[in-house]
Amino acid sequence: MINISRLWSGIDQPADNLRYGLHSSTGCSPESSRTRKPIVVWNITRTCNLRCVHCYADAHAQTYPGELTLEQCFAVIDDLADYGANALLLSGGEPLLHPHLPELLTRAAARGLKVTISTNGTRITPEWAQRFKDSGVAYVGISLDGIGSVHDQFRGVPGSFDAAIRGFRLCEQVGQKTGLRLTLTRGNVQCMPKILDYIENENIQRVCFYHLVPTGRGVDVAALLPEESRSALDMLLERATAWHAAGSTRELLTVTQPADGVYILLRQLRAGMSQAAAQTLRLLSWNGGGANSSGRGIANIDTQGSIHPDQFWQQLTLGNVKKEPLSRVWEASLSPSAQQLRELRGSDDPVERQKKLSGPCATCRHFALCGGGYRTRAAIVNGHWFGSDPACYLTDTERQTPLPGEGESK
Repeated sequence: MINISRLWSGIDQPADNLRYGLHSSTGCSPESSRTRKPIVVWNITRTCNLRCVHCYADAHAQTYPGELTLEQCFAVIDDLADYGANALLLSGGEPLLHPHLPELLTRAAARGLKVTISTNGTRITPEWAQRFKDSGVAYVGISLDGIGSVHDQFRGVPGSFDAAIRGFRLCEQVGQKTGLRLTLTRGNVQCMPKILDYIENENIQRVCFYHLVPTGRGVDVAALLPEESRSALDMLLERATAWHAAGSTRELLTVTQPADGVYILLRQLRAGMSQAAAQTLRLLSWNGGGANSSGRGIANIDTQGSIHPDQFWQQLTLGNVKKEPLSRVWEASLSPSAQQLRELRGSDDPVERQKKLSGPCATCRHFALCGGGYRTRAAIVNGHWFGSDPACYLTDTERQTPLPGEGESK
C-alpha cells in the first residue's frame, strides 16, 4: 500500500507505523518491515448479492459448502489475537451475508483485534452501521468502481451505486470511520476526474485505488496500459496537491502496485522537491515494497479455511486453519509449508532476492524500494514466483535513474 498523502504531501496518517516505521497514535513501529506480524484478510463467505466483473473470489448469490463453522471461526480469531496479528480484514463475497458476523465482531472486539470490513455497501442498514460502531470496527471500506451507471455495470446489478452510497452515509451518520475502495481498469479509468470530484464534493476522508490483479473473474477485465497508469497517478498527485493546499488531511492510497512509490520519488526529484524526496526514499527503503508484502506482511484465509500469501494469490495454498492455526503456518517452524514460505519470502538481502528474478525487475536499480512490484501479479501472469510484475509502468530510463547518493552505474 502506497500512502500518497504521506509520501507526496507529508501528512501524518494512521498506520504509518506499520507502513513506514513511523511513530503514530495507532501503535508502536515494528523493528523492521521484515518482522511485521501480518495483516490478515479473511474471506469469511463466498456468498454475494452482486455480480462484480472483476471479483477475485468468483462469488455468486448462493451458499457454498465447506465454509468454517462458528466454532472454527472463533478458533481463528483467538489464534490471531494470541499471535498479535496487526489487523483483521473481514471480506467475502459479501461479509454482511455471513450468518454469524455479529458474533465474529463481538469475539474479535473481546480479544482486542483491530477489525476492518470490506463490503459492497449495499446491505448496510442503520442497525448494521450502529453495530459496526458499537463493536469497535476500525474502518469500513465500501467498494466503488465508478459513478452511477458505470458502477452498476461493474457490479452487475442496477441500483448498486445508490445502495453503496446509502450504506456509506449510514456509517457516517453514526460516526463510523468509512471510505471507498476502487479498482482501476480500462473500463473506468476515464471516470477518474468524476470520481475524484465526487470524493471531494462528498468530503470522503479515505479512498484506496487498487491496481487490477488478473485473478478470478478479473482475468477477463482489461488492465490499464502503462500510459494510463501513469496518467492515473499524475491525476492523483494533482488532486493530493490541491487537497493539501486546501487544508485537507484526506487519506489517499494506492494498493497492489509498489512501483507507485518509486514513481512518486522520481517525480519529486524531477520537480526539485529534494526534502520530500529524501523523506520518501527513507520511507520506501524501510517498507521494502512487494518483498515484504504477500506472504509476509499480508496473509489470507479463504472461505474454506485455506491459507494463502494474500487474497489474490489463492492458487498457492500454505496450509488450512481447520488442521493447523495460521500462526503456526506463518512462522513455518513445524509446518509442511515451511519451504514454500522460505522461497516466497527469500533472502533478507534485496540484492540476493533480485538475483532470482527475470525480466525488467532483475535489472531495475530501485528493486530495494519496490521489491519487484506486486509479487502476486507477477506469479499469476508469469506462472512462477520470480518473473517481473507485468503492470509496472516505469520506463527503462526511469528504472535506471540514479537516486541521490548513488553512482551512475550499478
